[in-house]
Amino acid sequence: MECGEMECVKREREREREASTEIQQKREQTSCVMLALALLPVLLLRTCSCLAVDVPEDVTAEFSVRLYHQLQQTGSDENIIFSPVSVALALGMLELGARGASLEQIRQVVGFSHFRDDEEFSLLRNLTQDLLAHEEQYVVRLANSLYLQTGVPFNPDFLQLMKKYFRAEVETVDFSESAAVAEKINAWVENHTENKIHDLLSAEDFSSITRLTLVNAMYFRGSWKNQFRPENTRTFSFSKDDGSEVQTLMMYQQGDFYYGEFSDGSSEAGGVYQVLEMPYEGEDMSMMIVLPRQEVPLATLEPIIKAALLEDWANNVKRQKVEVYLPRFKVEQKIDLRDTLQELGIRNIFTKEADLSAMTTELQDRKDLFVGKAVQKAYLEVTEEGAEGAAGSGMIALTRTLVLYPQVMADHPFFFVIRNRKTGSILFMGRVMSPEVIESSDQNFDAI
Repeated sequence: MECGEMECVKREREREREASTEIQQKREQTSCVMLALALLPVLLLRTCSCLAVDVPEDVTAEFSVRLYHQLQQTGSDENIIFSPVSVALALGMLELGARGASLEQIRQVVGFSHFRDDEEFSLLRNLTQDLLAHEEQYVVRLANSLYLQTGVPFNPDFLQLMKKYFRAEVETVDFSESAAVAEKINAWVENHTENKIHDLLSAEDFSSITRLTLVNAMYFRGSWKNQFRPENTRTFSFSKDDGSEVQTLMMYQQGDFYYGEFSDGSSEAGGVYQVLEMPYEGEDMSMMIVLPRQEVPLATLEPIIKAALLEDWANNVKRQKVEVYLPRFKVEQKIDLRDTLQELGIRNIFTKEADLSAMTTELQDRKDLFVGKAVQKAYLEVTEEGAEGAAGSGMIALTRTLVLYPQVMADHPFFFVIRNRKTGSILFMGRVMSPEVIESSDQNFDAI
């Protein structure tokens, strides 16, 4: 942030602190802010050969992992897909209008508390610019929008900073016309996610007391330099942790990837587990797959996942030839983040104790604002498709038992991370407990 802007924001915050005693008066009315995140990664997988790089520590990595563990507790046998970067961006937008304890809770939980005042906004802007800077290598559609209640006097400085740091579009609506507003926002989300995210919000999400809705829409498509050849894909059994099996399409490729075997030094994670990193074309993005042994449930491995361990994996996998069996899968999830964020420590913004006073210019409206809902919807698709053929890609698996190189057989639940290898930022994180069920065909590996 430039010095002049920094001082301006500091002075504004000092003025707001002086008025804090008035803001804490008993609130006789309530208004709510809707925080909505629509997230879409569509991944068309190909592989590339590139040099290993030291991965810088992402300042929000700890927040990403804590968010994952919180979501993990809500369902032991469900797939998970979410975007830590998108959550951080949405909270950053909200932080621009927050003061007092509401502001400090966001900064503490997301990982910005050690920064100087407002330094995180420049970081988030730079992160956004970096994601959008390599259109020839991968596709990122990142859009932010503000929907404001008609007639409410929002602070021009707040709106200007939203546009400056988050490129947010601003539009006024009448939230009492809830059905029309939901239709309008859902159409905007569909338009910014290649029509993959539908019905993010409903009329029931709005009421006459809604004052502001923040929407973050994200679309990502990456591709490997060397594709998984479709003719190598076969029907295969995926073993779930409950002992049951589902049929899925298993892709196969033998190629140069980043691979390592790790152990936590005890039996907590079931001993040795595998980490495979598969960079996307352009080498800046990669998908990292963490796979426990066949007989070890993923739930046994998950507790050891920490931010420092993510960095350790990224810095210690080595390039080598690996046989990869990866299911062709699709996962989709809609998450209500309100309870999750409250459990992590972001509480005030969801209650009448919220201080979002920097958003408006009138005292009464300042006292009425709080976040009524936080929702995220994400979609992930992994396929063989790619633009380039792979050298030496004519080799296919003849049997499951002939192992010439390290073999990653993702035929049971696994954890994954999609990250920027330059910045270390985590775009997506999740797990596959069961890929989309696909009917059996006459082809399978054992029959080759």
